[in-house]
Amino acid sequence: MTSGIEDTDGHAATLAVNPVGVRVGIRAEAPSGELSLVCTPARARELAAALALAADEADSARTAEPVTVKARELRRGDVRDGDRAMTVDDVRVDGATVHVTWKSGAGRSWTQGYDADADITLRVVRDPS
Repeated sequence: MTSGIEDTDGHAATLAVNPVGVRVGIRAEAPSGELSLVCTPARARELAAALALAADEADSARTAEPVTVKARELRRGDVRDGDRAMTVDDVRVDGATVHVTWKSGAGRSWTQGYDADADITLRVVRDPS
């Protein structure tokens, strides 16, 4: 596979992924060098998931215009703008405090409390309806 793959210097590179017995072989070649790895199928699936997540984040960063909303206006599925994807999993308003449960791209969850009027910058422009 070569289309769209480059080394850090911008030179065309190749990537080959093949079964190697009960493991998965990954080989990258570029003018700057070669790298060969062998991993378990489970690690190969984790790598594929990480690549898909990074591709989704790169697409979102390129196409979405950030928008700022008040914490009380957050909705499930909103994605916070930043270096890592954080998606709103749940929102609970308790008076002047908003409890937001976030979920990371790696599947971790945590809850943070915000002032209801706190500005939160989102990666996705939402339909106001």
